[in-house]
Amino acid sequence: MSAPAKLNFKIYQGATFNEVLRWESAVKIYVAITDITKSAPIVVTAPAHGIPVEWRVKFTNIAGMTDLNSDSTYHQVSSVTTDTITINSVNSLGFKSYTTGGVVEYNKPVDTADYTARMQIRTKVDSSDIILELTTENSGIVIDNIKKTIALNIPAITTAGFTFSTAVYSLEMVSSGGQVTPFVGGNLTLVKEVTR
Repeated sequence: MSAPAKLNFKIYQGATFNEVLRWESAVKIYVAITDITKSAPIVVTAPAHGIPVEWRVKFTNIAGMTDLNSDSTYHQVSSVTTDTITINSVNSLGFKSYTTGGVVEYNKPVDTADYTARMQIRTKVDSSDIILELTTENSGIVIDNIKKTIALNIPAITTAGFTFSTAVYSLEMVSSGGQVTPFVGGNLTLVKEVTR
């Protein structure tokens, strides 16, 4: 089992807290590219790619439009069709023209169809008092296996009552068979509300 990711968040007192997470497996998927547009935004054709919207991808071995090649730079997919991905953050008008080859690489999403999730916020790791608990049962966590997202939601009326300066949290994924996977954890900083 890999260690949980560490993500620190700010919560704005009196504002709705929404964070969308994605669970990547260690399995790499490589899909052949057949075309790339010189456009803003860029559109990459990779037939039957299977990439969800807002998933992160990187590109290698492209001939011609080598500006896009990178072993470490990931881009977030803004929209998809069955055979194309659009990346709104990339303007390829000034790139060299695509000629041939290349692959789009991404980590395969974990199938979350049989999972629930739970998350607790405490002032300290060893504190016995729970500030707030989010679960899939109380709708504080929503798992969408089609979009491949895990959404956290704390309503504004709840954050308005927060009084801590800093806190800690951890999020666990629980399979239908009872296997618990520590998914992500970290620190929370409360930004005090001015307009109230």
